[in-house]
Amino acid sequence: MVFLMGIFRAFSRFCQEEGRLMEKKEQKKWLKFRHKLTVWLLRPIFTLVVCLRYHVKIEKFKEQGDRPYLIIMNHQTAFDQFFVSIMFNRPVYFIASEDIFSLGWLSDVLRCLVAPIPIKKQTLDLQAVKNCIKVAREGGTIALAPEGNRTYHGRTLFMKPGIASLVKKLGLPLAIFRIDGGYGIHPRWSDVVRRGKMRCYISRVIEPEEYAAMSGEELFRIIEQELWADEAQVTGEFPHKKNAEFLERAMYVCPFCGLSTFESHNDRITCKKCGRVIRHNADKTLEGVGFDFPHRFVGDWYDAQSDYINQLELTALTETPVWEETARLSLVTPYKNKRLLKRNAMVCLYGDRITVDGRVFHFDDTSAVVVLGKNKLNIYADRELLQLKGSKRFNALKYVNFFHRYQNIKGGKNDEFLGL
Repeated sequence: MVFLMGIFRAFSRFCQEEGRLMEKKEQKKWLKFRHKLTVWLLRPIFTLVVCLRYHVKIEKFKEQGDRPYLIIMNHQTAFDQFFVSIMFNRPVYFIASEDIFSLGWLSDVLRCLVAPIPIKKQTLDLQAVKNCIKVAREGGTIALAPEGNRTYHGRTLFMKPGIASLVKKLGLPLAIFRIDGGYGIHPRWSDVVRRGKMRCYISRVIEPEEYAAMSGEELFRIIEQELWADEAQVTGEFPHKKNAEFLERAMYVCPFCGLSTFESHNDRITCKKCGRVIRHNADKTLEGVGFDFPHRFVGDWYDAQSDYINQLELTALTETPVWEETARLSLVTPYKNKRLLKRNAMVCLYGDRITVDGRVFHFDDTSAVVVLGKNKLNIYADRELLQLKGSKRFNALKYVNFFHRYQNIKGGKNDEFLGL
């Protein structure tokens, strides 16, 4: 065991050094032979793990040939990148959130083995575009999810129209990768993988000469149509005894008592204000236990929650906290590491600000509030990036929604977009 740990540490140091060299020598090629070797060695392991965990059907892309692509996909599970890597013969260079580049030595290992392309989630990242151009010119295959987020409710999320400009700029064949059934198998808010049917396939390939003749608006409409999925409906059975567990990561508005806190166990979730209990069934439908619940699916409930927030008068919520809870507080140095500041910081959400252990992050002075994964929250303010990671029941989404509602009111917008 000691011998193996020594090898592992040596390998980590090697990857760290490789990562530093990559940063210092940007003029060198992005594509490396070791990326092909990594795919060759790890694809059988990924295939076995994915098939055992998700029981997914990944259809062969027989027409891919030996050429690079720009792959765009809808984003439904935490394993989507593995589905793509299994289908394509070449190494795939994924555009990935900056969060995975702030994990110290682990980030160095990822850079060394697969060289993902970093992007800052909260901004228009011109450096990410330049890196994509570099990879494309070197003959690399690039993959990204235009949504930038996993769906909480089963429907494809908002996509920025700028994706069409990126497609045209890179000039690669566009492969549209669809995932069907992923939300039913593994919702973003859940820790468990359900049984059920899931399918991954290429729905369409658009050649450069074909989309060159289109306007950006036309191309964007096609991308929206091809990636649109609505799993907020009955699409099969996805049984598990914990079908509702951790749904409170997504839901915080009760149809009967408004802003609230929920707690879930197994297939039921309970409003802690009014005590009503909702059951999440294997076919994704919802039902009240002993009463009529007004929403049939999580997607319907989520839409009603968004409508509620878009009508919320935040100025009435600035005197006392709407929510108080604790979370791990870390200071993130982008592309380097995270430093834990406090394990149990007191976090309070108001209608116009977030406070963390008394430190105030007013929405006027905060550039972005972003949810990552299942229950992490990034606050971008004063040239600092702070990350909150709460308990398993922590709802990071409400902070993002409040921030965007505040910005929409401040800007005099009728925009209903609440951050996802």
